Amino acid sequence: MTKAGTTVAAADPPVPAVRLPRRRGVELALIVLAVLLPVYGYCAVGLARYGTVPPGAAGYGAGLAALALLAHLVVRLRAPYADPLLLPIGVLLNGLGLVLIYRLDLETPGDEAAPAQLVWSTLGVALFILVVLVLRDHRWLQRYAYVCVVAALALLTLPICFPAVNGARIWIRFGSLSIQPGEFAKVLLAVFFAAYLAANRSALAHSGRLMWRLQLPTGRVLGPVVAVWLLSVGVLVLERDLGTSLLFFGLFVVMLYVATGRTGWIAVGLLLAVAGAVTVGRLEPHVHGRIGEWLHPFASIEAGQGPGQVAQSLFSFAAGGVTGTGLGHGHSILVGFAVKSDFILATAGEELGLAGLAAVFLLYALLVERGYRAGLALRDPFGRLLAVGLASLVALQVFVIAGGVTGLIPLTGLAMPFLAQGGSSVVANWAIVALLIRVSHVARRQYDGRVAP
Repeated sequence: MTKAGTTVAAADPPVPAVRLPRRRGVELALIVLAVLLPVYGYCAVGLARYGTVPPGAAGYGAGLAALALLAHLVVRLRAPYADPLLLPIGVLLNGLGLVLIYRLDLETPGDEAAPAQLVWSTLGVALFILVVLVLRDHRWLQRYAYVCVVAALALLTLPICFPAVNGARIWIRFGSLSIQPGEFAKVLLAVFFAAYLAANRSALAHSGRLMWRLQLPTGRVLGPVVAVWLLSVGVLVLERDLGTSLLFFGLFVVMLYVATGRTGWIAVGLLLAVAGAVTVGRLEPHVHGRIGEWLHPFASIEAGQGPGQVAQSLFSFAAGGVTGTGLGHGHSILVGFAVKSDFILATAGEELGLAGLAAVFLLYALLVERGYRAGLALRDPFGRLLAVGLASLVALQVFVIAGGVTGLIPLTGLAMPFLAQGGSSVVANWAIVALLIRVSHVARRQYDGRVAP
């Protein structure tokens, strides 16, 4: 169009809004599959052991389906943009853990753990629902960072007042009820680390003095978070809970690296981890024994004392081969008293084989990857660090446990997320999934053109 000798270009049409699919239908379909697979495994155990479907199969399937569908409805209503893989992965891992514990219960009629684990799983899903309903925005947690760290340190200190169990003071016991506060403390510490590092990330990355090509932040900035980490690890060392100490150390190093972007922290973390492992291994007899068993897993057999737990675990993996012996046909109960907790992967490796074990590890890898993806998509530093920290907790725990059971590293005594017997563990891991649901909802919602910023 021309006006007074001037050409005026027509206005560009508005850019259409990007419409992101919410994918709740995909989540529902995956949940159905995640329920059917454990029910099939439950029936397979009964058929292998008794030649008939267990009488409680229908009730088990209905209960697991009800919990999963209720959680799905809450996510559909309050977090419709959430990642569709997170909830189905949690349901499948939890269901598979119940099947493995039930299978091992058949070998120990006087020590049944599956009913209690089912109750704890119900409480975990209830906490998941509560977090998704109440926590409208993950950034609300940033205001209560110091409340979280005080609560975490209190939880870590409480077990000192209770008797030791298997040489470690990590449980609070009230009659037949036992709680492991460290499982909840790890989530609270992840919130605190994320909030503190997000608030001081610039000072951490661009201030301080240069030492060996690593720019160290000033003590005023780095001091508080290091003090909290040292205090928590010191308490855990006094309680002889060295596995959780290693977990907290790894969480601290990973989140510090993500906050600053400096790879030197990874090298420093590895050096400190090696130095700490050597020192504790020489001074602590319990840890020294575990290191000796790791270095020489068949020494007890050569001495005529029979195989130890690590040796029995390796025998279980070898017996499983590629495809496994089948659910109900293995003998991993010979591992010992920790077969339902520390060594439950031995049962999975023997009866599901290398293929089944690889599928389990793939589920954990997907859970961690979706957590990282949600964190990287966020614009706020706190949410990014929180998602990475929570996903790293799962990744570190799986690596430490799987490494110990397979003989890659010494045993640490942690519980496999969702799979192993442990009420506190399953409840805390459902809380992690709920927080990742909230984070992924905000991450995907901010890119939907239909939603006002």
